[in-house]
Parts: sequence; structure tokens; C-alpha cells
Amino acid sequence: MGEMHFSDNYSDLSRQSGTDAGFQFEFYCENCNDRRRSGFVPYRGGQVSGWLGRAAGMFGGVLGNAGNAVEGLAEAGYGNARDAAFTEAMEAAKVHFHRCARCHQYVCDVCWNKAKGLCLNCAPSAEVEIEAARAAGELQGAAEKATAAGLARGQAMDVERDRQLICPDCGAHTNGAKFCPECGSKLATLSACPACKATISPDAKFCPECGEKLK
Repeated sequence: MGEMHFSDNYSDLSRQSGTDAGFQFEFYCENCNDRRRSGFVPYRGGQVSGWLGRAAGMFGGVLGNAGNAVEGLAEAGYGNARDAAFTEAMEAAKVHFHRCARCHQYVCDVCWNKAKGLCLNCAPSAEVEIEAARAAGELQGAAEKATAAGLARGQAMDVERDRQLICPDCGAHTNGAKFCPECGSKLATLSACPACKATISPDAKFCPECGEKLK
């Protein structure tokens, strides 16, 4: 068989020998990696050698010699048979793939901009890009609005109050609550002196700033 022109966007799944010998090729899009597999074409010479090889394993002798001879013939004819099957598979695959004139990759119908004659990587669809940009804008706008809402919530929170994050009785995480969510113990929270408004701890008997008796 003469020379063949072919691309590299395929995998050869063929088997030269054995009872499942045959030719099969898988072509794939170099953009999205979608694949198309050609129909299986049996390689009779390889299959016969496989069956004789099995028989030789059981009976040996003459069958073994015959198996070796058939295997030699199968190997000799494999190249031409494979090229013929590959050529046929390529012809069938051509209608599903396009070669981009800019990046020279082979892409499938889905990844092909028919109007521009280029792949979608080199010539993206304006309509698709518009929708993608709109979605990105919506996401950015929602994030900005959520950030503003979070700032408003944060500004309304009491940030002066100290929080006891671990319950001293059971060791549970309190998440800043006034009572332990696990055992119900009252947690230490700072308060203000009724006389001078200084911050005092809940177990203080006198204000450390003005000496006011608290309890």
C-alpha cells in the first residue's frame, strides 16, 4: 500500500494475534476530547493463529507446528491489513472532524465555528461569549451585594463584648454564646460598672476603676 496522510488525533486499539485479533481505531477531538470509535474489523489470520495456538497447547505435535506456521503468515500480512483498515476508518471519521486553519488542530462538529471556518478556541462564538460575560457580571454583582450586606451585619454586631469560646465546665465550643450549647452553663461575659461604666468581669466584687462595690 502507498503512503498515507493522517493526523495524530487517534488511538490504535488493534490486536495482531489471538482469538480477538482485529482492527479498531478511536479518533478524538483535540479540543473537548470527545471520541468516535470505528467499527471492529476482524483479522482472520490473527484469529486462526490464536485458535491454533490454543489447540497446540492442548495437543502439541503437528498442531503446534501448524500454529507456528499460521502465526508467521498472520504476522506477515498484518501490516497491509492494518493499513487498509486504518484508511477505511479515517475516511469514515473525516466527516466528523475539521482541521483548524489557525491552530491546525482537529476538532469535532461541536467545537467548530462553521461560519468562520475555525475552531471555537480560535474563533469563539460571540453569542456564547456574551452569555458567559453576562453570567460573570451577575456573579460579580451578587458577590458585591453580599459583601455589602455582610459589612452591614458586622457593623451591627456587638464587638465590645468578650466571648468565652470554650466552656470551662465541659470543654465544648461555644461560638461566642452566653450559655454553653452542650451543658447549659452560663459563660463568663464582661459587663459595665453601674457607677463609672468601666468594663468589669462577671465575678468582680469591686470595680477596678472606681472601687464601686458590685455585689
